[in-house]
Amino acid sequence: MPIRIFVYDDSFARRDSLKTLIQMTDNMEFVGQAPNCVNAVQDIKNHRPDVVLMDINMPEVDGIQGLKMIKTKFPEVKVLMQTVFEDSEKIFNSIRNGASGYVLKKDSTQKLLNAITEVYEGGASMNPGIAQKVLEFFKPQFPNSQLSVRETEVLSLLAEGMSYKMIAEKLGIGFSTVNTYTKRIYEKLHVASLGEAIAYYYKNMNTSRR
Repeated sequence: MPIRIFVYDDSFARRDSLKTLIQMTDNMEFVGQAPNCVNAVQDIKNHRPDVVLMDINMPEVDGIQGLKMIKTKFPEVKVLMQTVFEDSEKIFNSIRNGASGYVLKKDSTQKLLNAITEVYEGGASMNPGIAQKVLEFFKPQFPNSQLSVRETEVLSLLAEGMSYKMIAEKLGIGFSTVNTYTKRIYEKLHVASLGEAIAYYYKNMNTSRR
């Protein structure tokens, strides 16, 4: 089954460019587009995408508000944020509200396609420069970790960029089990997204990176 993708962008030229790119990619299907998130809930209900490419700066209802609307009604939909700016506050707000990844519009088409595949498979995709900003933004306060040995192992593999499927194969457990461990990690660390969990790991648990 191809990855179903919906695009939000206020630029017609970019929407058209992304549509062409997606239609030319074998394992992807372009299912719809919109210039803003005014009708985000209805858009997702009508088109049922697996992944949403979400521009941040759009008129009327922007990408961060759209992200909140989508994740509230359709938490299973992966939302990949894209912008021309490396704005720390917007990055933070996107991750806090459940974004699965964050890419820059200047990133290559191959990086974008890879990012779509990564988030679809359960991973977190982030431009390296943005990843560094996330780590800096999350430096203040974090709760003490009370993760089990297996939960810590799963988090470390997620931090390495592995998808749920890859982790399941590596650990010899089911895909649903990995999903259960991830939900427990979110609860114990009091985070709302994979990006936050990974930021916590690199700041507080991965001593080799310090």
